[in-house]
Amino acid sequence: MGSAFLWIKAAHIVFVTSWFAGLFYLPRIYVNLASAEEAATRTRLLLMARKLLRFMSGLAVLALAFGMWLLSYGVGIGAGWMNAKLALVLVLIGYHAWCAVLYGKFLRAEATRSHVWFRWFNEIPVLLLTAIVILVVVKPF
Repeated sequence: MGSAFLWIKAAHIVFVTSWFAGLFYLPRIYVNLASAEEAATRTRLLLMARKLLRFMSGLAVLALAFGMWLLSYGVGIGAGWMNAKLALVLVLIGYHAWCAVLYGKFLRAEATRSHVWFRWFNEIPVLLLTAIVILVVVKPF
């Protein structure tokens, strides 16, 4: 595998890292939205959430595109660790979609979860990132 492979791998890592930054921060905005009492605060937080969700969705597309490009090089194909990683990536995509659904609920003033629930919800990407990094680096199976 030549230098093109390394550039693709580097781009994948950069976009995955950037995507996770959004996945860490968006639920923190939701924590504040769940406890916001003033209309101006709510409006500002909704704007922040909308912009972040749009931006991180683009990052997700790029992270996934570069990841699929790496798969075309045969990286990890058929390995148990890669199958587990890909399963967790599907869970991550589901989490991202869930964030989008929650944004819609906040926008329509239909969100009923407490700020405490959103604090716990915010921990999911940390667990996913930990598991994915262990699978990729340690390759336990």
